[in-house]
Amino acid sequence: MDNDQITRRMLVLSGLALLTSGCSSSWQGMGVPVPSLFGNSSGVDPRYRRRHVRYEGYEAPGTLVVDTNQRYLYAVEEGGWATRYGIGVGEEGLTMKGKAVVGRKAEWPSWTPTASMIKRKPHLAQYAGGVSGGPHNPLGASALYLYRGGQDTMFRVHGTNEPWTIGHAVSNGCIRLTNEDIVDLYSRTPVGTEVLII
Repeated sequence: MDNDQITRRMLVLSGLALLTSGCSSSWQGMGVPVPSLFGNSSGVDPRYRRRHVRYEGYEAPGTLVVDTNQRYLYAVEEGGWATRYGIGVGEEGLTMKGKAVVGRKAEWPSWTPTASMIKRKPHLAQYAGGVSGGPHNPLGASALYLYRGGQDTMFRVHGTNEPWTIGHAVSNGCIRLTNEDIVDLYSRTPVGTEVLII
């Protein structure tokens, strides 16, 4: 599916989801804001909106750098630039750190809480059989699955049907972006991309 089809599909489905909704570098500059299809209606703090920014880290172009303290994900580009996305991160003690690679990708992925999630949050037991993909799913429009040593870490970079959580530590450890931003990141991130989580 090409990026234009994903974007149109996201516009329609995200609009429906919003109507029905009740996881060693330095950066500088404010950057150039990237226009949103949804204006301010998504509830995302403006400082976490996607921007094209100067990047002064040492990571190679194509690398994803996740800064869990600042709540930003950087897609490193050529020439000292990056696209910066606002993110939601894991609750204290639940965030993965270090290096990983994108081991696989999925559009509108299904989701099943792990046994450890259910133990920490018993109300998730109602989803033990899994939740099908779609606007109602906690993984949102797309997901990048993080692997180490060829094994799934069970951590994801994914969309969310709760965009107001961007900028906060609320997930079970995964990195979440708005659905609009994960569609953009998904389209530019191939399997095998290196990810650094700091």
